[in-house]
Amino acid sequence: MGTARRADSTLLCSAHLGNMLTLCWRVAVLLQPCLLLLALPLPPQKPEDDQLEFAKEYLQKFYGFKPESGRQRRMAETSTLKDKLRAMQRFFGLEETGELNACTLAIMRKSRCGLSDVETFGDMVKWKNKYLTYRIANHNPAMRSSQVRRAFKNAWRLWSNFTPLRFLERRGKEADIMIAFKTGDHKDNFAFDGNGGVLAHAFQPGNGIGGDVHFDEEESWTVNSSGINLFAVAAHEFGHALGLSHTPDPGAVMYPAYNFVKLDEFGLSHNDVENVQKMYGVNPNRVTSPLRIPPKTPEKCDPGLSFDAVMTLQQEIIFFKDRFMWRSHPNFDKIGITLISSLWSVVPSNIDTAYETENTILFFKGSQYWAVLQQKLLDGFPKDISELGFPTSVRAIDAALHFQAARHTVFFTEHYCWRYNEEQKQMEEGYPKPISYDWPGVKTPVDDVVFHEGFVYFFFGNLHYKYDPIRKYVVQTMYTNKWLQC
Repeated sequence: MGTARRADSTLLCSAHLGNMLTLCWRVAVLLQPCLLLLALPLPPQKPEDDQLEFAKEYLQKFYGFKPESGRQRRMAETSTLKDKLRAMQRFFGLEETGELNACTLAIMRKSRCGLSDVETFGDMVKWKNKYLTYRIANHNPAMRSSQVRRAFKNAWRLWSNFTPLRFLERRGKEADIMIAFKTGDHKDNFAFDGNGGVLAHAFQPGNGIGGDVHFDEEESWTVNSSGINLFAVAAHEFGHALGLSHTPDPGAVMYPAYNFVKLDEFGLSHNDVENVQKMYGVNPNRVTSPLRIPPKTPEKCDPGLSFDAVMTLQQEIIFFKDRFMWRSHPNFDKIGITLISSLWSVVPSNIDTAYETENTILFFKGSQYWAVLQQKLLDGFPKDISELGFPTSVRAIDAALHFQAARHTVFFTEHYCWRYNEEQKQMEEGYPKPISYDWPGVKTPVDDVVFHEGFVYFFFGNLHYKYDPIRKYVVQTMYTNKWLQC
């Protein structure tokens, strides 16, 4: 959706969008910049000493940074530090500035795996046997042993579903893979840091400690979507125990930073499956045991790319696809991809449309809509779209265009548009109207719509129309991924 201003109240589905439209943008959502990994980056500033030391420790652990002493060495250290910061920023899809800014610090402060992002195990480091045993050496005192055992069993199943590997729990005996909850310095050169920070770590396949997995006992482990989900972290660490390294793909289980877990969506990605099958092959029983197709993280320069929804937020335009979103900001070249749940954990994937009004963001999917204020779902939501005044025959909304100054929103459904009065909280009389009545030349149905720099952009699959709302005609047709610098 987009935000615009109505200049002529006699118009129906569209508003007379003149030059004054540019005055109507309003910063509405009070989000802490960058700390939410989506909002506007903070201006460059000299990092505090404690932040700098924290960053050095992070880069030392995960990016091979080596602190130096002495004046000349410190000068060399500064150059190396910038290089390591760029490497970290590149890995996580941030602007490669080499500076310690708020966005970079926000990523560094996320809970994560204790293994490096740049060191790999190598293609040959894998188990020779297809039948592997594991033993749970101890249990987390905050969880029932049955919960821990079930979480680990389900995590192993993710990997066995797509490979010939089989995992068997042993009790009271040595096993190929030992699993334990540890605290602090537990004598393996990878000390835990208490609640937050490093969640767990694992060792590459091999004898002795090889393949073993350790979880920080002091974390707030859970079996649901609150706290740190043990099943999700175990799935990641078990990937390491099989020989997999970290990936920059935010949709992959082997992504190093912990993201909010939606259990009904969690599973191996196409990237995970491809990498583990390179090492161990495919599951020979896969044909007789149908599973969901591992989802691919969308490629922004795929010529066939389409968006589920488009929304303006502050100065950014946000593009939604499946469980992901891209953010485009006029002051930054990099357009990064992240999970929707990393910012809006209460919002479903595969949304139909979204828009912001009065500090609240409305998300639509099917016959329901969600109202979110500062990452929190408002009481009573989700609600049925019939509460907005739609008849029961309308079961989904294709697109929404919000007019901030005029306080109304135009909804597009199939071949019709509706106008909703945001102040009176009701549909305006005389609606619906055919979309062609006020948007001649626009084909229907519409995937989504957004207003940007005086033009309205309608999206249809992998194409979008640049539409002049004054002259009422299509100015240009382009590929959708042009918005993502492709």
